[in-house]
Parts: sequence; C-alpha cells; structure tokens
Amino acid sequence: MEFVLGLTNSNNQSLYFPVNQPFNKRPEIMKNQRREFFKKVGVGTAGLGLASAVPFSTLAQNNSNPPSGGQFLQIGDDIAIANTDSGKIRGYILNDVYTFLGVPYGADTSGKNRFMPPLKPEKWTDIKPTIWWGNTAPQIMDNRYANPHSSFADHWNYDDVSEDCLKLNVWTPALDSKKRPVMVWLHGGGFTNGNGIEQDGYHGENISKNGDIVFVSINHRLGPIGFTDLSGVGGSKYVHSGNVGQLDIIASLEWVRDNISNFGGDPGNVSIMGQSGGGAKVTATISMPASKGLVHKAIPLSGSMIMATPQEYSRKLGEYVLNEAGLSQDQIDKLQELSWREYIDIANKALEKMRQDNPNIGFRGGFSPVADGVNLPKGQFFSDPNGLASDIPMLLCTTFHEWNPTRTSPELEKIDWAGVVEKIQPRFGADSEKIVNAYRQDFPEASPADIWAMVVSNRQGAINTANAKSKQKAPVYVAWFGWEPNLYNGRMKAFHCIDICFWYDNTDRMYTHTGGGDRPRKLSNAMSASLLAFMRTGSPNGGKLPSWPKYSAENGETMILNDKSQVKNKPDGNGLASLPA
Repeated sequence: MEFVLGLTNSNNQSLYFPVNQPFNKRPEIMKNQRREFFKKVGVGTAGLGLASAVPFSTLAQNNSNPPSGGQFLQIGDDIAIANTDSGKIRGYILNDVYTFLGVPYGADTSGKNRFMPPLKPEKWTDIKPTIWWGNTAPQIMDNRYANPHSSFADHWNYDDVSEDCLKLNVWTPALDSKKRPVMVWLHGGGFTNGNGIEQDGYHGENISKNGDIVFVSINHRLGPIGFTDLSGVGGSKYVHSGNVGQLDIIASLEWVRDNISNFGGDPGNVSIMGQSGGGAKVTATISMPASKGLVHKAIPLSGSMIMATPQEYSRKLGEYVLNEAGLSQDQIDKLQELSWREYIDIANKALEKMRQDNPNIGFRGGFSPVADGVNLPKGQFFSDPNGLASDIPMLLCTTFHEWNPTRTSPELEKIDWAGVVEKIQPRFGADSEKIVNAYRQDFPEASPADIWAMVVSNRQGAINTANAKSKQKAPVYVAWFGWEPNLYNGRMKAFHCIDICFWYDNTDRMYTHTGGGDRPRKLSNAMSASLLAFMRTGSPNGGKLPSWPKYSAENGETMILNDKSQVKNKPDGNGLASLPA
C-alpha cells in the first residue's frame, strides 16, 4: 500500500511533500509541516498543437507600475456587480480586471457544523461587498513571521483566522457570456496551513487579464478541523468527518459549476491547479466520485498523492483525540463546543501521543484525506484505465532544488561529497553513497551542494503519480523547473514554490522570489502560454516552449524549464533508480 508522506531534510525532519512509497517501507520521519522546515533552515516556500490564439501582453506584470493615462481603479455603488445563487455581490475593477474577494461558497463551519460536510451559505438580499480576502482557515499562526528570511522572500498574506472560512476569490476580464476557461487554485501548506492568497504569486489578476481566463482561488478547512476522522467513535453522524476539508473543495467546484457563467467563465472547462499540499489536493480531488463533471484538467505542482490515509489509522487517531479531550463516546458532540484553538491543540497532542505509542507504524501519519471508500477510494488512485479521472489530462511540475538547504547558510555551499553522504544518511542509510554517485552520473557538472539539494528534493513522488496516471487514456505531461534567481548570492536556486509565479505571470509581483525584470518575465510568458494552451485544449503545445511530448513511463519525457527550455528523457534516471522503492 502507498500513502501520503512528507520528505525529510538533512536533519531527518519531515517536509510536507507527498511521496508514494510502500506502507511497510516508510522511514520514521518527524513533523509533517513544510513551514517547520522553513523555520529550521530558512528556505523560501514558498511544442506545437492546436490552440486558440491567446492575447499575450508583455505589459508590466508589476502591480506597482499600472498602465499610464489615468485612473486604473474603479469602485462604487454600481460598479462590478455580479449575480450568484446566494445573492448579488459587488467587487471592483482594477487594471481592467473585475475582482471579487471573499465570496461565500459555504456556510460558517463552526459549532454544530464542525466536522460536518459543508452547507450552502445563507442567501442575502442586499448587495454583499466582496472587496477583501475571506478568513484564513483555522491553523496555528504562532511565529508565522518569526523567520525574517522566509518573511522577506514569501511576504505572507494572512488575515483573520476563523471557521467562517469557506470563501473564494474571482478575477475575470469581463462580466459577459464569453465562456472563458476557468482556473481554480488550491493553495499549499500540506493539509495543515496556508490560504488562497498567502503569497503574491497566487494572485489572479495578471493571468486573467493576459490570458483571458477566469481565475478562482479558495480557502477551505485544514488540519484537525478539516480531517479528524471521528467515524469510528461518533457513528453515522460523523461518517464524513475525516474528509470535510476535501468536501469543501468539492463545494467550491459546485459553486463554480453553478455560478461561474455569471463571471464570463465556462463551467464545462475547469482546470484545478495546486502546489505542494495543493498538488496533493489536486490528485485527491479528481479521485473523488463527487468531482465527476466538475474538473476537466489537473495541474499538480511539487506535490501529489496516489493513495489516501488508511481508515484504520485515521479512526485510531480519532480515538486518541476523544481520549485527549477527556470525553466518552456519548459526549463526542462537546468537541463542537470548544474554540477552534482549543480543539486544534487537543488534536495535535493526540497525534503526538499516537506517534509515541506506535513508533513502528511505518509512516508518521497526521490529519489528511481518508480512504473511507465513499469520498475517496481505498485503493490506488487512477488504477482503473477507464475509471474516474481517466478523461482528465494532467500536467505535473516539480523544481530542481525544492528543499535547498543553503540559501541563508553560505558555509553549506562548501560541503564536499563525503559531507553530502553524511547529511543524507539519516534518511537513506547504507544507500546514501550509491544515491549520491547516481545523481553525479546524471549531473556531472553539479556541485556537492546542488546534488545534496536534488537528492532531498527528488522527483520520486511526481514520477510515481505520472506513471499511475499515464495508464489512463488522457495524456500526461511532465515538467521540471530548473531556473535559478540571482538572489542571496545565487544560493536560492530552484526552490520549493518558485515556479508558481512563472505560471501565473507574476514574476514582477513576486519579485522576492525572482528578482523581477526581463529574464524571469521571458520564461514566465512561455510557461503561462503553455498553461493556457493546456487549459484550452488539454495539451501545453501551441505556446512559446519547444514541442512538448506526452509523458510515458518507458521514456520519461520531461520538459526542463529554464532560460533555454528543452525536453529530455529521464533526466535524473540514474538518481531515481537508486532511490529506495
């Protein structure tokens, strides 16, 4: 069996980056939150075919340099009013893009709605102002800005935290009936942290305007609030509790189906895209029976999953939660009466106790989507060649140096080959030297520090997902992002999250990841053109990148994204073959 897991850094601490590895061979790993890694080491997170002509503008992506010639923001009583099935909303127009922020797609999830599937929001009669982000889902915010390097590089956007968090944001070029392709963004942060606009790289204005699409980003329940499986101790009332965070995503997609035509979007052409934990949400979502007909293309970046958490584990964790709260089964409803912070603290203590009591379980587990056989399948995703998601094309991308450890530590750039072997031994044991030598065969010009980063950032999870999905009839395309910014004396490298702003025309907006300017913008224009082609046709060809072949397990066709992009077959083939299965 295979499950979602985190990678480990050189200190054997877990990084939330799902990989697909046999249940009985998983290494013991530490805490599965990517933010923890950033605090420890200071790493920022952060071809031709038929395609419709896309009006690409090289107009400044930089929001601080709006078009000249007059007022570029419009907001007022009769401006940017749209209909939804719950009532009218009013946003604003910025740089010719209609913008609606914090639009309710579900009801408040607190109190009696905690652990329950999402409900529709109550209807309203007045015109609701939707001009600011919705609440961030409950999560531990302590020390969110404690690391100055991460705060600088990612300049997190966080507002109020609340269980009334089922909100989404919409950017569209016009409120008309054009039927534009729709992009729905699923944020990263594992299944524990994050929100729909935590980084400026997630911003939808530029790609909506330049690509003539409708862009949607969402918040949904996370962590213990979104994924505590109480079905074993709470009975039928709590049968869906382990997957309500994923059911929120389904509810947002149902909102898109029912409402997006009011925003100039096509409910029959919806792509979902996510990064890190958001990438895992993408593969989980298209594996849910409830997603059928709601999603038409899938783009997981730097994260994926091909099996959900086994229910025997999740139910046991639910028992630990109830015990930690000091409640009997007939008192389980009292968990809905606690504040969200009280509940998360109890649930996290329960998780640590379960890990202590079960040190040899084979994986660290946690609060994440559950293989309940109803909302998510118990077996491997995409296992039926003609089954669910078989008609959904997929584009996967990872970065060369996801977990690069050297950015804020210049001395680590001086590491030698023996040092790299030593650093990765806690994770790979006796195979460490063999693995390093295999990656050196693939990348003979790379430094020890680069190889270190590439080994701990390996593509094993993405390739396992691509191999599984490629057995279905819809095509799969694979990319590997290797572009490096000239920041921190060149030590940032192609780190986790850097590619997001390239796909979305935001390299000038997310200047602390790219440095801004012509060089990243050129690659961004090519990448976003391919993304838009994929959204329209199911193929990334027709843009500015070289001809991009479909992926096959036999050849491992991979688009290397860089200043000069090129396709290579199994570019890290020796390295991947050396890794434990």
